[in-house]
This record gives sequence, C-alpha cells and structure tokens, in this order.
Amino acid sequence: MRPEIAAGSVPRLPRHVKLRHDKARDRWLILVPERVLVPDDTAVAVLSRVDGTRSVQEIAEDLAQTYQAPVDVILKDSVALLQDLADKGFLAVTEANHA
Repeated sequence: MRPEIAAGSVPRLPRHVKLRHDKARDRWLILVPERVLVPDDTAVAVLSRVDGTRSVQEIAEDLAQTYQAPVDVILKDSVALLQDLADKGFLAVTEANHA
C-alpha cells in the first residue's frame, strides 16, 4: 500500500534511496537500485530537506522563507513531487498527522 502524502506527513528516503551530488558532472542524482534519476533544482531543494523528522508543511515553510514564495504554492508542489516519489517506492513516510 502506497503512503498518502499530506501536509502533516513526515517523509524520509528509504535506505535503498540516496540523494547524492555528482561532483564530476556538477549535478544532483537520486540513486536507487539499478536506476539513476536526475532531479531538477526544485526537487533537490525539497529532497535536501527530507530528513525523516520534518513534516511536509515544515519543509514548505522553510522553502517559502528561503525563496520568498507563497507557502501554499510550495506546499502543493511539494506534496505532488513527494507523492510521485512515494508512488514509485522512492520515498517512505515515517509518520503522518491526520487532522
């Protein structure tokens, strides 16, 4: 069963998924078994804050402050990005607040 990502969800990268910077090519990569994904700058900004302790809401608030952007827009985009990764098995949810 896939996790449902919401503002209160606390996402984390599973042990088999790594976000790494490729110094030789100067780009970020998402490494999963037998696959390499090249995330865009927005995905890197979100994923670099996914630490298994912060909720999606907290991540969106941090990004909104950093980029001087509306938190509701960032939250919507972050939920969509994280849900897509969760659907593919590249993201886990350690906890979710069901309000």
